[in-house]
Amino acid sequence: MDGKGTILLTGANGGYGRAIVSHILSTPSLAAQHHGIYTVRNAATASALHRTLQSSPNSPSHTHDIMSMDLSRLSSVREAAASINARVAAGEIPPIRALILNAGFIDPFKQSWTDDTEEDGRRLDMTFVSNYLGHWLLTLLLLQSMDRERGRVVVVSSSVHDPEDKRNDVTGCYKDNKWRTFFSYDESGSGSGMTDPIAYGTWSNNSTDNDAAWRSAQRRYGASKLCLVMMVGELQRRLDADARLNKICVLAVDPGTMPGTELVRRSAWVVVLIFRFVLAPLAVLTTWLSPNGSLRTTRKSAADMMVLALKRGEPLCEYPKGWYMNGLERAEPSDESKDERKRECLWRDSVRYTRLAEGETCLGDWR
Repeated sequence: MDGKGTILLTGANGGYGRAIVSHILSTPSLAAQHHGIYTVRNAATASALHRTLQSSPNSPSHTHDIMSMDLSRLSSVREAAASINARVAAGEIPPIRALILNAGFIDPFKQSWTDDTEEDGRRLDMTFVSNYLGHWLLTLLLLQSMDRERGRVVVVSSSVHDPEDKRNDVTGCYKDNKWRTFFSYDESGSGSGMTDPIAYGTWSNNSTDNDAAWRSAQRRYGASKLCLVMMVGELQRRLDADARLNKICVLAVDPGTMPGTELVRRSAWVVVLIFRFVLAPLAVLTTWLSPNGSLRTTRKSAADMMVLALKRGEPLCEYPKGWYMNGLERAEPSDESKDERKRECLWRDSVRYTRLAEGETCLGDWR
């Protein structure tokens, strides 16, 4: 962690995001050595994050910005990235040491679409864009501002990306075999447009599927997390082939179920109460008994995140490229996420959805 660097964290006003900020502030060397860029949907209403930043005695030593960025609006992502790139290029802030893609969205009862429209007039599914596509575009745009010797991109994953993970049995959202595969090739086998059913919200659609709305939402959330995990492998492959960027590491981490987050805030009131008053106290005990168990505190997962984002050496290595982590233990992602052909198809579709153009990213093999 020698030298000054920038930590960019999305979803900084949520429970896990604030826990990460608190961990940075509670560690004097982290606070002093890193500039923080904490992105939220609306900086004016991020009161919880403001309180977290103001409450630490180390706050004066930690330079930071709270930046508005709506991941569901690709124009907002482009505006934020342009501002950050300009500041790094001008030497106003140091290169990005850690890009932490944490922001998450799920609405258990209502399926929604973004305001942006594609060239054919269709709109993209809100969960897909907020959790995956906005993060994919942000990463591609910010590569030019990454620390090219020590930079890392860390994706927050979830066990929901893997239908075979036994932790998903409790919801039953993958009980029907038709949901156990997310991507299907077209009849020609070309893979062109393979992502469209997920991207446009026709896969696991509330209005057509004969299933509870919250299960449909859970599957859409799982699909977006799968896309993020697939991005890790495909982006790392392309970075490794780029002589300018081949020391940048891309990782995914499953932080476990953390009752202290706001991810369930749109759920039924009884679910919110269970998370707040039953699971939250239980997480303290289970984290102590089994640090990498299914239920964890945000504090524990935040500490893990800082190790993954910044540490070199044990328990990782100098360049832990393309790893999938369960806390601080290396784990295996889903079988589908390792399908290289599907990864490439998702990448090409992502270029199309975002209309990424020549010159917007410094990655050589971006198409």
